[in-house]
Amino acid sequence: MTLRPFHLAFPVHDLAAARGFYGGVLGCAEGRSSDQWVDFDFYGHQIVAHLAPARSGDAAVNHVDGHGVPVPHFGVVLAMADWEALADRLVAAKVDMPIPPTIRFKGQPGEQATLFVRDPSGNALEMKAFADLASLFAR
Repeated sequence: MTLRPFHLAFPVHDLAAARGFYGGVLGCAEGRSSDQWVDFDFYGHQIVAHLAPARSGDAAVNHVDGHGVPVPHFGVVLAMADWEALADRLVAAKVDMPIPPTIRFKGQPGEQATLFVRDPSGNALEMKAFADLASLFAR
């Protein structure tokens, strides 16, 4: 099966701040937009920041492998070299990371490099990578 791009729409409190984060910090190209929403190319997937100040904000957490993982969250699985480059860029930019770059499930099935960031509206994103992509769904 050919992997198809996903589409995700999410609330933000400020479109200029969203442009700065998704376009500037993450390097996502901007697509169509209006005064109420902005499309971004999120590693080949379509995400849309919609202006909805009352709906954006902080997330709850669930504990996973010793970390408080923000819920809800979304993200992408990158190649390890791309994840490492992004992690270095985010650390250098001093981006808010509730979970800084780490290896989760070390030595276990599904071992992965992961980090969590929050955009200016409080939306949580997880960026992850696997040394062996075949372990993405390992049990």
